[in-house]
Amino acid sequence: MRRIPALFAAVAIAEACSWAALLVGMFFKYVVVHNEIGVQIAGPIHGAFFMAYLAVTVIQARLAGWKWWVTLVALACSIPPFATIVFERWARSRGLIRIAAAEPATQS
Repeated sequence: MRRIPALFAAVAIAEACSWAALLVGMFFKYVVVHNEIGVQIAGPIHGAFFMAYLAVTVIQARLAGWKWWVTLVALACSIPPFATIVFERWARSRGLIRIAAAEPATQS
C-alpha cells in the first residue's frame, strides 16, 4: 500500500493531461477543422483517467485518513481542468500525501 500515494500523483497528472488533450480535440472539432477524431480519441482516454482518479482518490483518502472535506475537495477537483494537479500539490505540501523515495539497490 506504500505505492498508493505515488499512484495518486501519477493519476492526478494523467487526468490533467487527458483534460488538455480533450480540450485540444474540442478546439479542433468546433473551431478549426470540424473533425471529431480528436474528441473520439481523447474523450474515452480522459473518461478512463477521470474514473481512475476518483477510485484512487477514495483509496488514498481511506488509507491516509483524510477528513471528509479533504476527500470531497479532492473529488471535486476532478471536474475543472487541471485542478487535480493543484490539489495533489496542495495535499503534498500539507503532508496529506507522502511519496516514499525509491530505496537504493544494494550491491552484493
